[in-house]
Amino acid sequence: MRNTKVTLVPLTEDDREQFILDNQWAFKYGAMMEFGERDDHIDDDGEIISRETIERCIDDANNETYRIVYGGKNVGGVILKINNETHHNELEILFTLPDEHSKGIGYGAWQAVEALHPETEVWMTCTPYFEKRNIHFYVNKCGFRIDQFWCEYFQPDHTMPQEDNHDDEGPDEMFRFIKVMK
Repeated sequence: MRNTKVTLVPLTEDDREQFILDNQWAFKYGAMMEFGERDDHIDDDGEIISRETIERCIDDANNETYRIVYGGKNVGGVILKINNETHHNELEILFTLPDEHSKGIGYGAWQAVEALHPETEVWMTCTPYFEKRNIHFYVNKCGFRIDQFWCEYFQPDHTMPQEDNHDDEGPDEMFRFIKVMK
């Protein structure tokens, strides 16, 4: 397993717009590779993940936003939701630019995230059902396990945090992953 050394650099205001565009391109690229240019997963603006969702994640006071830097250039990004009370943290967004795929950058970024928050007891994240590359990455590379599959038959139990109920956007079918650290 290649562990490419990357640096996580806090997002600056002057890089915010490019971060959003890079994030949208990375998610759109995955859907286009799976389904082609015309697809029901792409919204009216031609995006898989809306600007509003990315901005909401960046602006959340509990979140940390970083650029993934490799070889002196921005190659992706990470948004983390950190809960300092429960230490149950969420990987809200992780992306690498399509031209940087298969170089170990995503795994290097994940290793940097774990090192940044060693107090974490549980990590959670989710990805659309069609993102086979992401599913492989989280399960086979990073050690997550699939916890739930959100679909039309899924009935969340009372223990599911309200913010995990992703009814507002995205594909109807998503995998939720967890990684127990402690």
